[in-house]
Amino acid sequence: MKESPMTKCPCAPISDEHWPTEIADMKAGFAGALNVYRTMAHHPALLKAWAPLRQHIVKDSALGAIRSELVILRAAHRMGSAYEWAHHVSRARALGISDARIRAMRGEPDGDDKLIAQAVDALFYGFRLESKLEETLSAAIGKQAVFDLVTTVGFYRILGCILMTYDTPLDGVVAKEIAERPL
Repeated sequence: MKESPMTKCPCAPISDEHWPTEIADMKAGFAGALNVYRTMAHHPALLKAWAPLRQHIVKDSALGAIRSELVILRAAHRMGSAYEWAHHVSRARALGISDARIRAMRGEPDGDDKLIAQAVDALFYGFRLESKLEETLSAAIGKQAVFDLVTTVGFYRILGCILMTYDTPLDGVVAKEIAERPL
């Protein structure tokens, strides 16, 4: 029987004992906490360069935490990234977003969530926000939040490509949560 090219992780997350010395200071922070960044640690210069943008997208976005999670959930769904979907289901739940609202991001959500879904879809399939959609979004969430929405979609699309290229395994705590509390 021929082995599938993605049967085993071709670039496994780096363990503590093999952590690159040039990014030793990053191991105790976000970079050492998740398999996605432990996978990116195979390229220390990229991970170092990634950190400031990650800080803005994940922590300082004008979207705010809830909108940001909804954008990421929709992008993870469109990307087909099981890792990002599971991680952001967990993060969305931690923010108090209901499972019904999370599930809706895979289909046709209502209200403001619908506008977010339309924007993410436009970026995935048309690579831009048409002027009417951009104007509607700007009126609803502000111009800086629209910039952050566009950037968040791109950021998580790149992460999804890395995760799926290297078949990065789901982190244990998230895998356990999803197994115990499926969506």
